[in-house]
Amino acid sequence: MSRKLLLEKAHIEGIRTYEVYRREGGYRSMEKAIKMAPNDIVEEVKKSGLRGRGGAGFPTGLKWSFLAKPEGIPRHLVVNADESEPGTFKDRYLMEFIPHLLIEGMIVSSFALNSNVSYIYIRGEYAWIVDILEQAIAEAKQNGFLGKNILGSGFDCEIYVHRGAGAYICGEETALLESLEGKRGNPRIKPPFPAVKGVWERPTVVNNVETIAAVVPIINEGGEAYAKIGVGKSTGTKLMSACGNIKKPGVYEIDMTISVEEFIYSDEYCGGIAGGKKLKACIPGGSSVPILPANLLLTTAKGEKRLMNYESLADGGFATGSMMGSGGFIVLDEDQCVVKHTYTLARFYRHESCGQCSPCREGTGWMEKILWNIENGKGKISDIDLLWDIQRKIEGNTICPLGDAAAWPVAAAIRHFRDEFEWHVKNPAECLTTNYGLAHYADPIHVPVLA
Repeated sequence: MSRKLLLEKAHIEGIRTYEVYRREGGYRSMEKAIKMAPNDIVEEVKKSGLRGRGGAGFPTGLKWSFLAKPEGIPRHLVVNADESEPGTFKDRYLMEFIPHLLIEGMIVSSFALNSNVSYIYIRGEYAWIVDILEQAIAEAKQNGFLGKNILGSGFDCEIYVHRGAGAYICGEETALLESLEGKRGNPRIKPPFPAVKGVWERPTVVNNVETIAAVVPIINEGGEAYAKIGVGKSTGTKLMSACGNIKKPGVYEIDMTISVEEFIYSDEYCGGIAGGKKLKACIPGGSSVPILPANLLLTTAKGEKRLMNYESLADGGFATGSMMGSGGFIVLDEDQCVVKHTYTLARFYRHESCGQCSPCREGTGWMEKILWNIENGKGKISDIDLLWDIQRKIEGNTICPLGDAAAWPVAAAIRHFRDEFEWHVKNPAECLTTNYGLAHYADPIHVPVLA
């Protein structure tokens, strides 16, 4: 069983409360950090190799080191809790069941960054979690870990929770900052980056919930000790939101040395495919990353076992690989229709486009319409090539990554499952009542044998 750094105590009764969290060792990292120089905390995070857990995987310590430090200008830490990626719900779990871990990580990070006012920007649909977080903030303040002169250090810090209004685009860091300022959540052109000109044109660091929570074990155990967990540039543990056609959906904290095969089929994690069916495909990192067929999911194109980490999931590039992304692990069994699934995602991205960039605003709508036609027996073979052309013209031509997020699923679906699209076109009546199933595979699907 892999070691748990974040969720080890999540199931302890009453862990939401300050008293129980403190009794179980909570806020030790703050007591340690307050005796350190802020730059030393940043260095520990650098040593840890911690990468952003929201999707991009950028080194956190390096991101912190970019924060501008102009004289007399306040700096801010903003936690991105606008978790709206379909298939991703790990941050919700962390905030709902062990909120003080996030608050502790924020206080330590705020001290390291000299942020006297920090924010949690939370998804609008997480209304009940706002109350949980505000209660945790109040308890931390009552016990001297927030407010004026924290632990006699002379450092002041306040944390505020800001609720979004249900816009997926506000998960993009600059759109989030616009929304936090009370404006329409449109992404900004970069540069300048938030580290130089963020919220209210002040230097700002924006980090994901899981990223900030991971600062607690890093300070408690040291950056070098944290870096020894995992493999290569995938250090520490990772929260995964497992869903779809599996026996045990839920949030799992994994050591990034385990294989994809073990994660899907081991009783410790997903427990295998529900109903004894076969694995057809998987989206390993949330709705915006490329889908992989079972044969490329379990092994790389080089024939090596694919592991649950940043490098291995990306092995082969988008031609034969995918991404860790936001950790939303969506499993599709043999009865799932890839065309319908791709249409559902295209509809989502069309709806969530802010409309600022023409390629995204127009292209997502075109892709949705074409996919609807193919799914409903009204498509043409030329539509498949048109889809490919549209997604190519969207990718890389927008201000923010939402355009890429809309294009990648379509590209991967056509790349790996083109024959399923063609079958829909050639069998317009049958596709309305029958799924293509596993006909995509010339050989029987690999049946895993776990040690």
